[in-house]
Formats: sequence, structure tokens, C-alpha cells
Amino acid sequence: MPGPIQSIERAAAILRLLARGSGRLGVGEIAESLELAKGTAHGILRTLQGVGFVEQDRDTGKYQLGAALLHLGTSYLDVNELRSRAINWADALAARSGEAVRIGAPLEGRVLVVHHVFRPDDSLQTLDVGTLLPLHATALGKVLLAYDTTLKAVPEPYTRRTLVTQTAIKRACAKVREAGWAAENGEMIAGEAGIAAPIRGHGGIVVGAIGVSGAAERICEPDGSPNPRLLTQVRDAARAVSRDLGASRW
Repeated sequence: MPGPIQSIERAAAILRLLARGSGRLGVGEIAESLELAKGTAHGILRTLQGVGFVEQDRDTGKYQLGAALLHLGTSYLDVNELRSRAINWADALAARSGEAVRIGAPLEGRVLVVHHVFRPDDSLQTLDVGTLLPLHATALGKVLLAYDTTLKAVPEPYTRRTLVTQTAIKRACAKVREAGWAAENGEMIAGEAGIAAPIRGHGGIVVGAIGVSGAAERICEPDGSPNPRLLTQVRDAARAVSRDLGASRW
């Protein structure tokens, strides 16, 4: 049997690097990170750019994931059972809550956003489908982390409120398992908050999470606790999706 094709392996490594990082890196940064010759990295990037898998910023010359690759990922997510089962419930949750709704699934120690419903107003918003979020600093992530998803990377302190010690993270996970939901307030982005609950599949196994996110003054009470109305709506939506996925405990 023929062995792996090195150029494809290297191209895949570049795409993973762009997906994991800030999303925009220079040729030199990519070559150094992957221990490639600069000319080799540049040649692969030009090929990926030619098929639309990466795009180059005209001002800085740096690269980011391209629209063609993101579209390819979205096409896959469209057939993902979790997303397809949850779409209607996510839309209903956004309409009832008045907030943005995201559905996340575990991927390589982070949260992959598989569906995103905009907040139902005229504000400028960015689609998060395909985005990878940290486990320790988001409500979606805390839910997944509480149910055996491994935190592979060293916790990054996004704000002064981010949980970064193992003791604090374990304590938070225990609270999630006890309460059946998770919240975050200014832990990834100052002034923003979120509430999430687990989505369960067959056998009660947690396969994802659904939640709302937005400005902290709307998501939380004055004392910083989650808004009870939103919390109830999120948990109801999670139960509904879980039932559709065959979770008998719901």
C-alpha cells in the first residue's frame, strides 16, 4: 500500500494551524510553527489560495482560512445529526429569548460551533459556525468539560475573570454537573455572558450543548447570576433537542 502523501499532510497541518490560531498568520510564522522551509510553506499556501481554502490579506500579506473551506465545513455540518435535530429548537429559543443562540460539540479539546442563530434584531453580528471556542471560558465549553471532555491546552486567561487554575475549573465543572447547566460572565470577553445546558443522546451521553450569549446586563441579573427566565428557556430547549436525539432520561 502506498504511504501518506507528504504535501497533503503539510497542507492539512497549515489549515489546522490557521484554524487554531488567531486566524491570520504570515508565511514565516507558519513555516516556523510547522518546521517547514519558508519556500515550501509559501508554495503550499499559494496552492491552497488557488482553490479558495486560504485567503491572503492584501495589506499585511498574512493568510487566513478561505471562504471555500468554510463553505465545505458548513456543508458537512448541515448533515450533522446534532445540528439538524437542533435547528428548529435553536430558532425557537432565539425568538423567545431575544438573544443569540449557539450549539456546540466537542472537537479536539475545544468547542466547535455547529449552529448559530443571530440575535433577532438589526444589530451587526458575525456568524460563528465553524468557530472553535475554549472549554474553560465559555458556558458551552463548561458544559462539555463537565462531562468528560478533556482540557488539552493550558487554560488561557482571556480576561481577569477567566478560570485558569485546575482547582477552579474542577470546582466549576462539579457545579455544572450538580445544577445541570453552566454560565459565564465576562470570562472570555469582558461585558459578555452566556448560559448553556447539555444536549444528550442515546443512553444519556452528553453529545453537545446549546446556549444563549450576549451582553452581560441582558443575560445576567444585577448580582451576576443568570437571568432565571433565560435559564429556563435554555434548559427547556436542551431537553427538547435531547428528546429528539433519543435521550430517554428526558
